Amino acid sequence: MSSTETKTKTKTDTIEALLSKEPTREVHSLEQILAKLPEADRKEAFRILYGDMPEPLAIPDEVRRRADAQNYDVAAYKFHAAPEQRRAPRIVRIGVIQNAIVKPTDAPVEEQFQALVDRTAEMIHAAGKMGVNVLGLQEAWTMPFAFCTREKMPWLEFAETVDGPSTQALAKLAKQYDMVIVSPILERDEVHGGTIHNTAVIIGNNGNVIGKHRKNHIPRVGDFNESTYYMEGDDGHPVFETKYGRVAVNICYGRHHPLNWLMFGINGAEIVFNPSATVGALSEPLWPIEARCASIANNYFTASINRIGTESFPNAFTSGDGREAHHDFGHFYGSSYVGAPNGGRTPGLSRVKDGVLVTEVDLNHCRQVKDKWGFQMTMRLEEYAKALTEAAKPGYEPQIIRDSANR
Repeated sequence: MSSTETKTKTKTDTIEALLSKEPTREVHSLEQILAKLPEADRKEAFRILYGDMPEPLAIPDEVRRRADAQNYDVAAYKFHAAPEQRRAPRIVRIGVIQNAIVKPTDAPVEEQFQALVDRTAEMIHAAGKMGVNVLGLQEAWTMPFAFCTREKMPWLEFAETVDGPSTQALAKLAKQYDMVIVSPILERDEVHGGTIHNTAVIIGNNGNVIGKHRKNHIPRVGDFNESTYYMEGDDGHPVFETKYGRVAVNICYGRHHPLNWLMFGINGAEIVFNPSATVGALSEPLWPIEARCASIANNYFTASINRIGTESFPNAFTSGDGREAHHDFGHFYGSSYVGAPNGGRTPGLSRVKDGVLVTEVDLNHCRQVKDKWGFQMTMRLEEYAKALTEAAKPGYEPQIIRDSANR
């Protein structure tokens, strides 16, 4: 056996050993825990935690059978809006897909990629058969989330142009189901030196590329060493006018920045997808809150998507936090959900299983909540703009009035 073959075998053995370890028991979902409460307490708990609950939607038997056979969950809900006299309802079905990687991270790159394309296509077929109009996939869905490793190879081999193989595969499905698809990929910009970006491609219902948006905020926390690979986005806060409404994409870490959410609202978004890859030890208490806060403050629908599973990598890496070198981020906890403009939300998908979530909404709900609460009318953008302009200057002094009696 050659040294190259020995090295490859050693890497494979390492991955297999990691994958064969007894996994830490993960809770299926918060909803499963709440379901153990007596009925009256359960209803009150959901009311307090989730606001106005959507009603369940029927799932076709064909879709249920397909999901059972392929081992993923399907859930469907409907938010109601008040009927209006001068506007017809604007009914849209929003879909999200969460999933684990399919192949181990030391498998050949093309095998990993194709397995994810096939798995995702399977769930897109389920979404299409349920009438989904606008579908969002998870962050960097075409690859493992390798940005912990700081290694450039082989992970940058997953990068592709906006019109690359993943877009071509999804374009056919978008056209087949008359569906808009938000496809977050690792983008290689061949026009500008082959630079890398974390990008969401918006594929129109005719299979066309409407446009793209690059991740605005790059984490530098824990194992998320993403600044090794790409810089902050350079295309503002675009909102895409689609057949099914105005859609925007706040990629992963941008959900921690309220002004990022705000700008998508100011630019007219009605649905904002938040494709993510985040682990329980770092962010799970924040997850159910942030997108709902954005829905409330900006009166649009949010669709939060998180991958699932534990992804182990061949070479151990450190985080600069004193921990021993390790091979994985931890558990990606799924829990994808849709939030409504009035702060209501759907139950989340599983923390441990692939899934498709379908949510029927009436986009008229956005304006109805704006009219009720008046947040946009009472905003003080000019005041904020002046203050933020000053705060951005090197010599800024915070507006603090000190108690002179205690000097």
